[in-house]
Amino acid sequence: MISKDILKKIQQIQIHTRRLVNEAFVGEYHSVFKGRGMEFDEVREYQPGDEIRTIDWNVTARMGRPFIKRYVEERELTVMLLVDVSASGNFGSIKHLKNEVAIEICSILALSAIKNNDKVGMIMFTDKIEKFIPPKKGTRHVLRVIRELLCTEPTGKGTNISVALEYLNKISSRRAISFIVSDFIANDYAHMLRITNKKHDMIAISIVDPREHELPNVGFVELKDAESGERLLIDTASPLVRKEFSVLSNGQAKERTRLFRSMGVDEIVINTNKHYVEPIIRFFRVREKRY
Repeated sequence: MISKDILKKIQQIQIHTRRLVNEAFVGEYHSVFKGRGMEFDEVREYQPGDEIRTIDWNVTARMGRPFIKRYVEERELTVMLLVDVSASGNFGSIKHLKNEVAIEICSILALSAIKNNDKVGMIMFTDKIEKFIPPKKGTRHVLRVIRELLCTEPTGKGTNISVALEYLNKISSRRAISFIVSDFIANDYAHMLRITNKKHDMIAISIVDPREHELPNVGFVELKDAESGERLLIDTASPLVRKEFSVLSNGQAKERTRLFRSMGVDEIVINTNKHYVEPIIRFFRVREKRY
C-alpha cells in the first residue's frame, strides 16, 4: 500500500516534470532521438509526381502497371534508464540530494520518451541489481517508474556500474538509448562501458555536489563514506588540506570526462546547486548539430 505522502510526491513530480517536458524538452528530444531508419509500409499504385526510383519492378511486371514501395520512418525507440541508487546518492549540501535530482531527471526523460511513443525501461542498481522494469509505453507505466524510484529501498550500499551494464546487455537484444544516471563514484567500469557502448547508445548523466569538490573552512570535520562506512577526521582550516581535496576531486572528474570522450560516450554534468534544465537542453542541441 502506497502512503499518502508518496502519492503526493508522485503527483508533485508528475506535475512539475510534465510542465518542463511540454515547455522545453519534448521537441528537443524528438529532434535528437530519431527512429532507427525507414521501414517498409505498403505497395501502392504509381501516381504522377512519385519518385521513379521507388517503383517496385516485380509488382509492376506482375500487375501490368506501375506500383511503388512506400516507406515510413521507424520512429519507435527503446529508452533504458540505468539509475544508481547507492548510498552516496543520499548527499546534498545546498537544496537537493543527488538522488532527488536523479528522480526528477529520470521522470523528464521518461515523459519525453512516451510523448514520442517510445518505450521506457529502468534498471536500478547499487553493487547489485535492485530492480528491473521492462520497457513499455504509456503514462501509467511512467508513473510506475516514478513510484519505484521513490519507494524502492535498496538493499545494497555500494556502487558497481559494471553489474548494471552487464545486465543491460543481457536483457536488451536490440539497440537502446541508455541513460546511466550516477555520481560515478566507482571503479573498474571502463571495460564494460566500452563493450556496452558498441551495442547501445550510452549517455552518462553525472550528478555532482559542490561540496564534493571544495571544502568550506569550518575547522575539524569527520567525513564518512556512505557506502563503505569508513571515517576520516580532517582539518578544513588548513589551506593545504582544502587545496589537496579540491585537486584530487577535480582530477577525478576530469579523468571521468576524458574516459567518456575516449569512448564516444556523451556526458551531461548536473550540479545539485543548479537547475538541470539548461545542461540537458544544451546536450540535446549540441547532439542534434552533430548528427
